[in-house]
Amino acid sequence: MYKYYKELSMNFKAIYLTAAAIVMITAASCKKDLAKTNIDPDAQNGSQFDPNLLLTTVQLAYTGSPTTGGSAWVTKWGAVGCFTQHVASTGGFYYGDKYLNNIGAMGATFQDTYTVAVQPAVEVYRLTANKPQYRNLHQMSRIMKAMIFEQLTDLYGDIPYFQAGLGYYERIYTPVYDKQSVIYADLLKEVSQATDSLTENGDHPSGDILYSQSGNQIAEWKMFGNSLLLRMAMRLTKVLPETAKQYVTQVAGKTMKSNADNAIVQHVLSANALTVNQDAAQIFSQDSTDVRLSSTFISNMKKNNDPRLAVDAWIANGADDAGDDFPENTDSNPADQIGLPPGYIIGGLNPATNLLIAAKDSLPPLVLGGYSRLSDNLLSLNAPSLILTYAETEFLLADAANRWGIGGDAATHYNNGVKAAITQMSAYGSQAAISDADAQTYLNAHPYSGNKTTALAQINMQYWLCTLMDEYECWANWRRSGDLPALTPTNYPGNVSMGTIPRRLTYPPSQKITNLANYNAAVAGLTGGDKIISRVWWDTQ
Repeated sequence: MYKYYKELSMNFKAIYLTAAAIVMITAASCKKDLAKTNIDPDAQNGSQFDPNLLLTTVQLAYTGSPTTGGSAWVTKWGAVGCFTQHVASTGGFYYGDKYLNNIGAMGATFQDTYTVAVQPAVEVYRLTANKPQYRNLHQMSRIMKAMIFEQLTDLYGDIPYFQAGLGYYERIYTPVYDKQSVIYADLLKEVSQATDSLTENGDHPSGDILYSQSGNQIAEWKMFGNSLLLRMAMRLTKVLPETAKQYVTQVAGKTMKSNADNAIVQHVLSANALTVNQDAAQIFSQDSTDVRLSSTFISNMKKNNDPRLAVDAWIANGADDAGDDFPENTDSNPADQIGLPPGYIIGGLNPATNLLIAAKDSLPPLVLGGYSRLSDNLLSLNAPSLILTYAETEFLLADAANRWGIGGDAATHYNNGVKAAITQMSAYGSQAAISDADAQTYLNAHPYSGNKTTALAQINMQYWLCTLMDEYECWANWRRSGDLPALTPTNYPGNVSMGTIPRRLTYPPSQKITNLANYNAAVAGLTGGDKIISRVWWDTQ
């Protein structure tokens, strides 16, 4: 299997794009036609583009950039997946479980997102504005654009927002960094208005890969929009609870109703690298098979007899010297899974950091090869990306009901969330499906607590479990919920977080060259400066 991935990844490296292929091909053909008629290409008005194709590009780009050595590898897994303790590694590159300084890698998502996702998002938004034939497409573009910017601001704090993506339209090449508080106010407004403006009497965009095949596209988008609005509102739990309550009340009864409503990007193998699952493409193309599921994650699942363990994890090892036949042996038996402790390397004389010394009494017989990996159910080139789910939505409603007594019954939402989080594994294929009966058995063993504090920890533990593979969302919810679940930080020598789990990512170094004045203004607004221990606006203490 590894040979298969290796050959594919080599092919993908040859065709990786720095921007969405659809946009570039369309733009190139338009310029050729315009040249024939002696029309300045800069004067083209967008009538040559099918904005439906741009929506497809935006939805694919949200799941990760296909840039070689890009952010799906260096930021999502190298940093954030390790922060959340879903994964760990003894490899030096996976700096996140050691809280080391890797400013270039931390800034990769910033760079990639503006290039690959923001540009087409702004383009489809502008091309469809005030055009009745694209009424629904325009509202969908507003929602997707807001989702992209929410993820960015959650990771970095203040970012270019209102002026972002306007280089072509308004010649703005050094955009101002907007305050996160202002960004969130606009995100909530945009998603609320866009969701309410969707209509069955408008267009049904063919470029929508989330819901165009559902049979009830507009109704699904309304539930998706309201569920996203709930997610955004709950980010304000600590900083603006009254605003959060207002939006929770607004969307109550209008969010996703079952796993059938999940927003899923189904990846496919094609000649366009943007269509494949970027987690798999990046990890395998960079030969980064040393990333392992962490002991925190595996221990929780084993202790609680979680039926997802056999789907999420496997021990895979054995190969010839060239590595072409990896893995020769696989084992997905839950009892055999072993999680890698975070914060270690293999090698060196320091007994506190060398896994071979620190964990010598608990090492698997195959050492690193005996620790659990993400299984090929989750980590394959055509595996889906679940970008917003019914389970997440129910846990957020349970959280709101627990904290403030609004949005319904907390226990009911919790129960719905637990069962949905387990049965949604069928999105990864029939081999990954878990029965309703097994989900109910797990819920019976972990009923909702009558104690509000305990229940809040329960809800957010389940959110942490169900957002494996959606590492940015997992980390954002961990911070906004009050650091739930309780994770024990590592204290690797030379770490730059004072032995605490990081609170944000640092901006890319390139911003000091290309946008210095606005970068400096943004950093001046961060308590402590551009560091991983500084907090974004909504992550107040």
